[in-house]
Amino acid sequence: MMKQKLASELTPQARQRGLTVALITWFLMHAGFFLIIPLLSVHYVDDLGWAAAFIGIVLAVRQFAQQGLSVFGGALADRFGAKGLIVLGTLVRTFSFVLMGFATTPTMLLAGGALAALGGAMFGAPLKAAVAALAPAEQLSELYARIGVLQNLARTVGPIVGSFLIQYDFAYVGAASASFFLLAFVLSLLLLPAVQVSNEKQPMTQGLNLAFHDRPFLLYTALMMGFWFMWTQLSIAMPLEVKTLTGSDSSVGMLFTVNAVIAIVLQVPLLRLAQRFLRPMPMIIVGIVSMAFSLGMVALVETVWHLYVSVFFFAAGIVLVMPNAETIAASLADPTARGAYFGVNSLALAIGGGIGHIAGGVLVDYAMANGMHMLPWVTFGMVGLLTAVFMLHFYRRNRTRMTPGLVLAAAD
Repeated sequence: MMKQKLASELTPQARQRGLTVALITWFLMHAGFFLIIPLLSVHYVDDLGWAAAFIGIVLAVRQFAQQGLSVFGGALADRFGAKGLIVLGTLVRTFSFVLMGFATTPTMLLAGGALAALGGAMFGAPLKAAVAALAPAEQLSELYARIGVLQNLARTVGPIVGSFLIQYDFAYVGAASASFFLLAFVLSLLLLPAVQVSNEKQPMTQGLNLAFHDRPFLLYTALMMGFWFMWTQLSIAMPLEVKTLTGSDSSVGMLFTVNAVIAIVLQVPLLRLAQRFLRPMPMIIVGIVSMAFSLGMVALVETVWHLYVSVFFFAAGIVLVMPNAETIAASLADPTARGAYFGVNSLALAIGGGIGHIAGGVLVDYAMANGMHMLPWVTFGMVGLLTAVFMLHFYRRNRTRMTPGLVLAAAD
């Protein structure tokens, strides 16, 4: 077992180096993920003729299993440290994406998805907890804004590479995706510090017990399921829609590139503008409304250019939600059990994302079979609007719990 150090025991230079390594690793993971996942529906549904509902189930199984198991990944990080879990998780994810890229049967694809879930569960919450431990508290909100920029850059690079490679062979997509995680494995193994992510070591069950009995935190986690339900349509329903409109596989990569470029361009000015009038939770609510509006708009699109207009509002919503969601989660988390709290918070993506993938696939199949193009998009939009209403009610009842010092700082 690696010897751990408290972040306070590291020099400022060592903490900064550790943060840099963690952020590069974060970028590689996102780029590798978005290199392959959005193209699964295109390859297996449009190219091989598999049912969209089945691909939705595969994505949902991976999502639910990964984020559900992240509860234990976070608790293990509190007890044994984050580095070992991150190193092992990136290695497992490397093999899983090779398997998904070369899958020729539903069983192989499901196995690859399950293995990807296991790897993600190992590194997801521990990496977030490591970042929260290494960064000074007053810099957390600004750091999450910077992470948002990195994620959007990764979501640009990944789909561009994937869309180029899928023209030759989907196996190349899987191999390239795996190579990003292999690089993350080497980087974290050699350079990531073995930092203790919680203020004190404790039994696994103690941290989980704290998180599962924190009612406001659990309510916040439950409400974020609606956001992740909408967000996952970027991996299942939107790629199928853009392929229907254009008939081109490369257009899927362009969809993700447009989404990511818009998010990068909007990140700094939109957050700065929003900060002048809103605190983190209201920004989340406005972002969710923007995403709901964008998904509802897709019901009326007739050309790919109309779709890009809706993507603008979708990307703007994500820019407002994601860094603020991490800031709120960090401010609500008990510092003695950061890993467990981040693990429990991942259930929002597990359940919301899992339902979103299944619902996306099933609704698209049903709509195509019955000539009801508007049905999926109206449904997605209504879910978002209901989420915003309940989130507003939650904020009004719990605003004193939101830490004033963690208002989102502008990204430079």
